[in-house]
Amino acid sequence: MDKLIQQLPRMAQEKSKENKKFFAKLRKRPPKDLDYVMRDLHEAEFRQTNCLDCANCCKTTGPLFTNNDIERIAKHFRMKPQKFIDQYLRMDEDNDYVLQELPCAFLGADNYCSIYDVRPKACSEFPHTDRKKFHQISQLTLKNVAICPAAYNIVEEMKKLLANR
Repeated sequence: MDKLIQQLPRMAQEKSKENKKFFAKLRKRPPKDLDYVMRDLHEAEFRQTNCLDCANCCKTTGPLFTNNDIERIAKHFRMKPQKFIDQYLRMDEDNDYVLQELPCAFLGADNYCSIYDVRPKACSEFPHTDRKKFHQISQLTLKNVAICPAAYNIVEEMKKLLANR
């Protein structure tokens, strides 16, 4: 898995032009059943992919923390939301709360998340490949294929499946 994770950015870059062209076409004319197709591809991929073997998302990218996420996680730690913010988060250039440092402070050496049950919404939905109106998040998906082997595989399968539609 480590070798694949190292190769993933290069593999995604090699497919970048093809993927951008494909997603541009998808945005213009999304198939009526796209959300169902994506849900099926997502479920099939995650039947064979164990995130605990990878955790690259937790090591290389930080989620956005909504106010609801902050409240929920602070409550879990029995601390005030502002103390949680001061200890773990910073404001990014878009005025969103993100982690101060990577890898994520809540990621253990065994790739388990110490706040899994209360993790941010962005974490629980990652890599967003089963999201409704999938065609609207193509920019996010193009970034995620360079981070997540499962997202890369799902997009490659999606292109094969939808190529002749």
